[in-house]
Amino acid sequence: MKLGMVGLGRMGGNMTTRLQQGGHEVVAFDPNPDAVALAAKDGATGSSSLEDMVSKLEAPRVVWIMVPSGQITEDTIVELGGLLSEGDVVIDGGNSRWTDSKRHAEQMAKGGIRFLDAGTSGGVWGLTEGYCLMVGGDDDAYALAEPIFATLAPPNGLAHVGPSGAGHYVKMVHNGIEYGMLAAYGEGFEILETSEYDLNLPEIAGIWRYGSVVRSWLLELLFDALSKDPKLEKIEGYVDDSGEGRWTVQAAIDQNTPAPIAALSLFMRFASRQDESFSAKTIAALRNEFGGHPIKTEES
Repeated sequence: MKLGMVGLGRMGGNMTTRLQQGGHEVVAFDPNPDAVALAAKDGATGSSSLEDMVSKLEAPRVVWIMVPSGQITEDTIVELGGLLSEGDVVIDGGNSRWTDSKRHAEQMAKGGIRFLDAGTSGGVWGLTEGYCLMVGGDDDAYALAEPIFATLAPPNGLAHVGPSGAGHYVKMVHNGIEYGMLAAYGEGFEILETSEYDLNLPEIAGIWRYGSVVRSWLLELLFDALSKDPKLEKIEGYVDDSGEGRWTVQAAIDQNTPAPIAALSLFMRFASRQDESFSAKTIAALRNEFGGHPIKTEES
């Protein structure tokens, strides 16, 4: 089928390629004309604006948005709302907050435009491995767009999980779990690295991929990383977050659901960004004050 793709970055560009490989026709738009030119070179129909993209689609139009969450997504949806018609479908495949997706669905419905929120997991490997898709929205809109989802997803990697907002809610929790898994691998391999033994970390990560209860795709990726840089000397220990972990913890608080692992893994990411910890300085100062415990100064 024919669809519009807004956003041709690492995810959107690869998704455009996978869709075309699956026989779909993609009309591509990105504010960066070089990205549009690259997609056109790969077989997509380029467009110079959202209006130009919409003009090249036939009703009922389907437009997939793959841009960063927040204001960019907000602006794109508002503009599309003024360009699309009753019966058209907008799919937000980015990492938008689920409450925003519920609101976007309500906004678009006022003009008869249907909205789907598609939680998308797969990263840069999605082009070859497929994207796990968790889709929220009404049944009719999902049925219209299902051929697109079926092409993007690997076998058994697609589910219509509920009404509007449910797709991004499920993806949010998925990422909260991911935070905890990454933290556990990080802690475990640091313990191995600092032990009294001269352990071969790539070898250990390698054997754990087979038969071990902790085997996973993340472990396979860690094996690849350690094979290239066994001590990870080329990587700075600064870990960013894109929002989903915070939203997962907030949802747990709102729902009175204990989630200490998700919360702690999020706070550990914050800690990774500090050159120095004022909290640690405070503790050191207090220990010195009440117990005379030695402190380290910049001079010492």
